[in-house]
Formats: sequence, structure tokens, C-alpha cells
Amino acid sequence: MRIAYVYDAVYPWVTGGGERRVFELSRRLAGRGHHVDWFGIKWWPGEDSLVQEGVRLRGISPPMDLYSGGRRSIREAARFAWAVLSHLEGRYDIIDCQEFPFLPCFPARVRASASDSALVITWLEVWDRYWYEYLGGWGSVGRLVERMAAKLADRNIAISDRTKQDLMKLGARNVATVSPGIDLAFIEGVRPAALPTDLIFAGRLVKDKNVDLLIEAASILRKERPDLRCLIVGEGPERALLEELSRRLGLKGNIEFRGFLDFRDLISLMKASSLFVLPSTREGFGMAALEAFACGLPVVTVDHPMNAALDLIDRNYGLVSPPEASPLARAISLGLDRAGGMRESCRERARSYDWDPISLQLEGIYEGVEGSRRRGRCR
Repeated sequence: MRIAYVYDAVYPWVTGGGERRVFELSRRLAGRGHHVDWFGIKWWPGEDSLVQEGVRLRGISPPMDLYSGGRRSIREAARFAWAVLSHLEGRYDIIDCQEFPFLPCFPARVRASASDSALVITWLEVWDRYWYEYLGGWGSVGRLVERMAAKLADRNIAISDRTKQDLMKLGARNVATVSPGIDLAFIEGVRPAALPTDLIFAGRLVKDKNVDLLIEAASILRKERPDLRCLIVGEGPERALLEELSRRLGLKGNIEFRGFLDFRDLISLMKASSLFVLPSTREGFGMAALEAFACGLPVVTVDHPMNAALDLIDRNYGLVSPPEASPLARAISLGLDRAGGMRESCRERARSYDWDPISLQLEGIYEGVEGSRRRGRCR
């Protein structure tokens, strides 16, 4: 098959879970003999097009900030959507457009129809009423755009059953669940870092990740665990505020900010930690939690209806706390006490999420969609 992925954020220049998902799946499909292109922002220097692990990266828009004022930039989304309309050329069997930041889904539909390609939209999460919290009075516009996008594709893919259920409530049809995965062989081959730590967080430093709760919880925990060591790995618009909060609470010796790291370095640090803390109230799946499990780390997360990571966790793999600093501190303390007894069950939990069988599942879905369109043309 000829497959085109559409996503502005391209791994490894942008290192979130959605970007890594496209990277891992696309390179495996390319390795199975499919022609795979990825249309995105040109984050790299030099030529507009380059090949990475068998996948041709097509830089169709110049780099610009993905965020403005702590939110995903509407200007960037519109600019990339125009680039998709202008530059998504060629005949593809499948065009797989990532739903976020929504606007590119519409020109992807236009291009798919013009080239007789099947359009797949992959949904990392569904916002629905959260739009009002995100955009205030403009939330009704965002909600309308999301509902329209839910009805564009020949096939929708949700990365979790929770997202699938939310998507079907918007009126979407033909929805399949294909979860993210992990590279178990790679993770198992990484050695732990030399210096052990107690807690680690990894992710984009945006408001919904609630890293401030982790910092406040660490301040509480320090009273009983004065030598507590916590690593915060990632970049984002909230970093300066979070560093200031850490300084204000006197946690210079307890919390270290590391910025974005190479994946091997991140896994090495995870393996040297005792507990992964994910205080996010908005996760389409919780891929970081899955990577933590593969490293033998229990996960402490928070209870919220938009946190799909909850579906991965029970008492054998971690703990769930209300999204408040004091109960989070109690859950972390309990998790640190129990971590050793949960390590092997966490590793076992991760073994059912290897990327290789997941890529085969996705390949089967693509073949089914492409076959349906081919039969439709024959009629």
C-alpha cells in the first residue's frame, strides 16, 4: 500500500506520545514493504524531504511555535492545514490524519476525495465539553469543528476504548480501537542510570499535565522524606512557572528539571527510579504510563474523566489519587513503600502492548478500508 501520515509534530524533533506513535507504526509498516510518507512541519535543517528508517518525511510547512499562551496555536493549525491542502499530492491508498489540531482533517478529506484515497482519522482523545474550559466563549466553535471532523473519515481509529466511546457519542461511525504500544526489546536492552531517584515524570509541560501538583506533593513529602529526589523530564510553556514554584517551595535539592531527552536516556532514568507520577487530567491513552510499566515502575495518577491512563492501572500496577496535592502526596508515599512488590506485575502488564502485533493490527485495518474502496470503484 501507499500510506500517507498527516501530523504537524514530527518525531524526534517533537517528542510527545502522538508523535512517537506515528514514528513507531510508520517505520514498521515501511519495513513490511509499504510505501510510507509523513507530511508534517519541516523541523529539520536542509532539504524539505528526507528518509528516516524507511519513511519519507515531507516538510510542507516552515517551523513555528505549536503553542501560544499555553494553548495549541490556532494560527499554526490553520497554517499547517493550508499546507496540507497545497502540498498533500500524489496517489495514496490510505491517508491517515491525526485528529489534533483538527483543522488539517478538512483539507485531508479534500485531498483524499480528489485522489480517490481512503481517509483514516486517528483520534488521540475527544474534547467535547472540555472545549469551553480550553477556549472559554469560543469553545462552541471548537466543539463544532470537532463534531464535524468526527464525520469526515472512511474509518476512524481511537487509541483507547474510552476515546472510542466518546467519539461514537459525537456521531462517528466505523470506529476501531488500536492502542499505542512500546518497543519491549529496546527497553529491555537499556541499562538503568547510575544515580537512583525516587520519582520521575515525563511529558510535555502544559497545564493539563498538572506538574504543579507533583511539585506541591513533593513539598509535603519532604517533611517525612527529606532526601526525596524527583526528576521532571520534558519541555513546554509551563516550564518557567514550574521552576519558579519549585524554587519558591525550597525544593532546589529535591527536584531536577531535565528538559527533553533522547528516548534511551529517558528509559535509563526511568529504570533507575522507584515510581512514575502522572498527575495529568487529560490523557488519550497514557503511553508514558505504559513505558513506565515496561521499566518495572508502578504509576501514581489522578482520578479524572478525561484521564484514559486510569484504564491501565489497578492496585497491582500503581495507585489513583484525587487531583489535589495532599492526597497525591499520600498516594506517592504509599507507592514508594509498595513499589518493590509491584515491579514484576508492571513488567507483565506491559508485555501485551508490543508495537509489532499492534502494527499488524493497523495494517489489517488499512487493508480492509482500501479493499472496501476498491470494491466500491469496481461497482
